[in-house]
Amino acid sequence: MLFDPEIAIQSLGPLLAGLLVTLELTFVIIILSLILAALVALGAMSRLAPLRWLIKTYIELVRNTPALLQIVYIYFVLPEIGIRLDAFTAIVIALTLNYSAYLSVVYRGGIQAVGKGQHDSAAAVGMSRATAMRRIILPQAIRIVLPTLGNYFISLFKDTALASAVGIQELLYTSQVMSARNYQYFTLYTMAAILYFAICFPAARLVDHLEIISRRGYRRSSR
Repeated sequence: MLFDPEIAIQSLGPLLAGLLVTLELTFVIIILSLILAALVALGAMSRLAPLRWLIKTYIELVRNTPALLQIVYIYFVLPEIGIRLDAFTAIVIALTLNYSAYLSVVYRGGIQAVGKGQHDSAAAVGMSRATAMRRIILPQAIRIVLPTLGNYFISLFKDTALASAVGIQELLYTSQVMSARNYQYFTLYTMAAILYFAICFPAARLVDHLEIISRRGYRRSSR
């Protein structure tokens, strides 16, 4: 029998514990990425050329190297220059830097999608550029890009499996360790796949719903 129900039941507790670590990583990285990506997006639109160049370099560096290499570099290479981080901190920093680069491009697209009239109206009532961005432009931009952000967050949930490379006992690492002990690869990896699917499928349907709402709101605002 390929799928052993008894092994599946016995492994459910440890796998759920691994899933909790996966969810913890996801939520921490989401929060940090949302904040950092907004700062990066604003920096990329700054009038200061050196800042724009620095931001562009960071984005291109992240987008053109594998996420796994970035994780390995932070965890294994940085100690050679005296920077030692525990595995959890290393994976949080690596994936936050990775996703912030991508999300900053999404943010920037959302900001640019807000009509120029909104900027002009804010200036007409005496708002500074920073105030207008915080109170008028960014709230509208976030609504526009919300479905795209949702898709990235689903991808992030799955990408936390990369944490297994540095020994974090998230869902995939837990299934790897357990299957190596009892050789029940089919059962344990199937259980892991079911748990990933149980989170990702509802989240994907929610993102689809948000996209429909976003489109309706955009159509109304453009009339």
